[in-house]
Amino acid sequence: MIRDFFDRLGDVARAAIELTDTDSVDNKDEDGLFDPVTEADRAAERAMRALIEKTYPEDAIWGEEYGWTREGAARYWSLDPIDGTRAFICGLPSWAVLAGLIDDGNHVGGMIDLPDLDERLIGFEGETTLNGAIVETSGCRSLAEARVSTTDPHLFEGAHLDAFDRLRAQVPLVRYGLDAMAFARVATGDIDLATDVGLKPHDYDALVACVRFAGGYIGNWSGGDDLSGGDVIAAASESLYRQAVDALNG
Repeated sequence: MIRDFFDRLGDVARAAIELTDTDSVDNKDEDGLFDPVTEADRAAERAMRALIEKTYPEDAIWGEEYGWTREGAARYWSLDPIDGTRAFICGLPSWAVLAGLIDDGNHVGGMIDLPDLDERLIGFEGETTLNGAIVETSGCRSLAEARVSTTDPHLFEGAHLDAFDRLRAQVPLVRYGLDAMAFARVATGDIDLATDVGLKPHDYDALVACVRFAGGYIGNWSGGDDLSGGDVIAAASESLYRQAVDALNG
């Protein structure tokens, strides 16, 4: 069963990370910026890839560290072995292991695993669970009551920064620095809206099913469902999402 298989993926990733030297940090960026990757990232992805290859040998795999296997297959697994590597190397608990299942272009399953917190969200077949218990978003429908999170306001520039400032002015509370954990908290009802820009498919593929199957809504800053531009909003309700889009766009 796919839901049980997500648990197995999370278990092998956790085991690989625990057995790996977490002090080894490389910089993937060649333009002078800091884009860290650790041997734990690579070990976790290798472990997940090996399990997928053994269990679902016809499925494709698209991993952040090792790229594609069987690119073009209708069903594939999108892997981000450690989302929030900066948090990971700082000893913060907000990093996550992400795995998304995409079938014929549809996000049909996802896992957000938070090993340091021993929390694992799995979205599949219309339900999202946290350590096996069904969870739901808060259902919040008003920006005036919304708890909002973004990873880092310094990631916004120009028009994105102006747009986020408009959104921030309409909500009572904003928290920072949670990476994928913020989107997990939307699914569990603890945060009402999470948004980031510049996300890549590995960053959001696992989030989509977890948020949608918990009753939330996920889309882009323009009000559509194409996330490929990297500007992503996850909201507790469609009404809240639409209000956020209106705020961002003035």
